[in-house]
Amino acid sequence: MVRFLPSGDRALVIEFGDTVDRAINAQVMALADRIEAELITGVVELVPTFRSLMVHYDPLVVSNANLRQTITGLLDGHTAVTRRGRLWQLPACYEGDCAPDLDDVARATKLTTAEVVATHAHETYRVYCIGFLPGFPYMGDLPAPLELPRRPSPRIRVPMGSLSMAMRMTGIYPLESPGGWHLIGRTPVRIFDRRRADAVLLQPGDEVQFTPVSRIEYDRLEAAAIAGTMNVTPARSP
Repeated sequence: MVRFLPSGDRALVIEFGDTVDRAINAQVMALADRIEAELITGVVELVPTFRSLMVHYDPLVVSNANLRQTITGLLDGHTAVTRRGRLWQLPACYEGDCAPDLDDVARATKLTTAEVVATHAHETYRVYCIGFLPGFPYMGDLPAPLELPRRPSPRIRVPMGSLSMAMRMTGIYPLESPGGWHLIGRTPVRIFDRRRADAVLLQPGDEVQFTPVSRIEYDRLEAAAIAGTMNVTPARSP
């Protein structure tokens, strides 16, 4: 059942469930698409999450009650279809200091390091939502053999581009920051880059695949990324 929850006097949350689930997330994204298409007067910003949509609005333009009524009308009779977002194939190095937790993850999962890499790189991940840092993608669903809790102690510094994993999620650190997820690789692709017209590369509903590359190839691509000459385009458009 869909629930409407107030969030202060400038936002309304529409909640579709209480689990991380692709079908629920598809409903969230479908409603976001409908609201964007309707160009509802007073709506300022949409923030999709795993299982809910936060709608920020100007209370001087539209009331909470009227906004809720309008959104209820958009929900009636509509069936959510999983959005076919962009597909990104990102190079990733799973070697050496790019993957400081790879050995620990292998021991904890009772897999070899090669099996961890192959399992992680085989999956096509869905970007559920963006948060924590500018452009940080929360992506699922991590294959069950790789499920682990967060690290017992977070790191003070996680390098930009690090591929991380915890629970059923995997992510990419767009900037250097503290972090408590397991680090098993690194991509040279800038997930957040102010030099681009759209600084945030990935969007909710996108899909991501990782292509393992050697450290030599990673260093070559990293140099191109620093210089701003790396060509990053989706392998598939919507």
